[in-house]
Amino acid sequence: MSRAVAIIPARGGSKRIPRKNVKLFFGKPMIAWSIEAALRTGLFSNVVVSTDDDEIAETAVRYGATVPFRRPEHLANDHTPTVPVIGHAIDELEGLGWSFDAVCCIYATAPFITVADLKEGFGQITSKLDAEFVISVTVFSFPIMRSVKIAGDGALKMFWPEHETTRSQDLEHAYHDAGQFYWGTKKAFKTRQGFFSARAYPIVLPNYRVLDIDTDQDWQRAEKLFQLIRHEISV
Repeated sequence: MSRAVAIIPARGGSKRIPRKNVKLFFGKPMIAWSIEAALRTGLFSNVVVSTDDDEIAETAVRYGATVPFRRPEHLANDHTPTVPVIGHAIDELEGLGWSFDAVCCIYATAPFITVADLKEGFGQITSKLDAEFVISVTVFSFPIMRSVKIAGDGALKMFWPEHETTRSQDLEHAYHDAGQFYWGTKKAFKTRQGFFSARAYPIVLPNYRVLDIDTDQDWQRAEKLFQLIRHEISV
């Protein structure tokens, strides 16, 4: 079986929800849910947290992760993409003499992640010979070809006016990044600039189990949703 590591990027400077990664969510720091899910899979030789923050580092270690390096400041700002952060972590781990084949980036704010989904991703990244990434996605709840925008004059305009009368069931499904996990090869994380510039395959999640937690309102929605589906998350 391929050797794998999980890498959880978690910087300290979240602004919309201050200290989001260590804020308590159902009795645990938010990042603990990602760490514990990764550990429960039994897939990883190590669960690593890439952070620039001492409190996050201490919390990560307390919940079973390892923090063998600190993320540099230039990779810890609001505009830093994920792939270079994971590439840096891989370089650091290889510099320490670690040996592994597959890498799974898991976001620190993913309390709805499941062991089953992570295992399915591992199966794909190790079985599809041309795969560079395997990404958690979910379907848009309404066809994007029927989407509209508010134009400069304040009026509504369709992005694709040719589909104004097309039945929604006749339009192709569109998917978006679920923001939970990204399996990849070491080479892809080190040489690619983005997940979708590569040969990527999906793990399709139900959209009721996908929520981007960026605002206080998102956090409140996550708490209400978690109460309803917690039994699915813990297995």
